[in-house]
Amino acid sequence: MAESGARSPKWPMRLAYIGLSLLCLALALLPFQTVPRGWAGPDWIMVLTLAWAARRPDYVPVLAVGAVVLLADFLLMRPPGLLAAFMVIARQALRKRTIALRDASFPNEWLTIAALMIAIALAERLAYAIFLLDQPPLGLALMRLVTSIVAYPVVVFASQFLLGLRKPQPGDGDTFARQP
Repeated sequence: MAESGARSPKWPMRLAYIGLSLLCLALALLPFQTVPRGWAGPDWIMVLTLAWAARRPDYVPVLAVGAVVLLADFLLMRPPGLLAAFMVIARQALRKRTIALRDASFPNEWLTIAALMIAIALAERLAYAIFLLDQPPLGLALMRLVTSIVAYPVVVFASQFLLGLRKPQPGDGDTFARQP
């Protein structure tokens, strides 16, 4: 067993996830424009997290997801912990569906992730309404949601062909049931 752990790319891929998430956060903080934009781009951290959690949840630890998204909440001036909590729940939901997603075609996987993104967006707006927080305009929120859904195949393609992130094989499925 020790030999299989030594050959496993688990820790380098976990560090790659954290590094890519922090890079996405840094790019989101850079002032590319000095006037407010009239459009909203994708939430790259959400797309990256869901893509990696759908394909290899062992590369996306719960604590890393919570910490990265909580840091993004603080730095992007969102309600602290709200999106982090939803992302941790989404990661856990995807972990439980690892075997089903492993056997699913890409359109089915994409549809599952799109439904999860819609659920997160609705839950976020509901939480904003319950706690009487200022909500982003509905048009921008929908634009962010649609661009995030459209960006999912790009992230999956880049992760698969640039970083070698592949779906688990049937022999690997036994270990995913025990992953936290």
